[in-house]
Amino acid sequence: MMFSILVAEDDLNTRRLTADVLEENGYTVLTAKDGVEALEILDTKHADLIVADIMMPRMDGYELTRQLRSAGNNIPIIMVTAKEAIADKKKGFIEGTDDYMVKPVDEEELLLRITALLRRAQIANDRRITIGDTVLDYDNLSVTEPAGRTDLPPKEFMLIYKLLSYPDKIFTRRQLIDEIWDMSSESDERTVDVHVNRLRDRFKDNGDFEIVTVRGLGYKGVKKR
Repeated sequence: MMFSILVAEDDLNTRRLTADVLEENGYTVLTAKDGVEALEILDTKHADLIVADIMMPRMDGYELTRQLRSAGNNIPIIMVTAKEAIADKKKGFIEGTDDYMVKPVDEEELLLRITALLRRAQIANDRRITIGDTVLDYDNLSVTEPAGRTDLPPKEFMLIYKLLSYPDKIFTRRQLIDEIWDMSSESDERTVDVHVNRLRDRFKDNGDFEIVTVRGLGYKGVKKR
């Protein structure tokens, strides 16, 4: 499965050039001319990473990042700016950006940083997570253990994949609803509990991981060894 990257940039030529470079290197590209359009796209389409200019009309890169993070969306974000000021960089990291580049952006460096961020987000190129003797395969929604392979329904797989992509990170039920059932979903937080219980039942004998309830907060995936 190819990775999808959203480029949010108000300058048409820069937007096209960045998109061309990414497509030539095997990425699927979505483009937006500002933060408002970027959020509209993310409502209906999946992106694995965002490259966002800071200075954009209607909604700038800071506000785009802030809104995504406040909604619990942890998508990796690379912020691009025309000026290298420590104050700008600090503000970007405070809002929740993952990386920062100054124009003119070096194409090779951008590609390297994208690769590093995707790896850091634990969405490795083969779309797999390996924990001990257990392998989660994103492309066929399966979990393989020494005892055999289990094919999961999409929502169950996305839930366990999310939790085990960020071991020991606590996700609230609302965060999980927003990311897995999407923000327009009618699902309530009880839906998450039902899916977690199903997963626990399926993998109760697994020696590599467990899903832990954090009282009053939500859930986290934990490696047993």
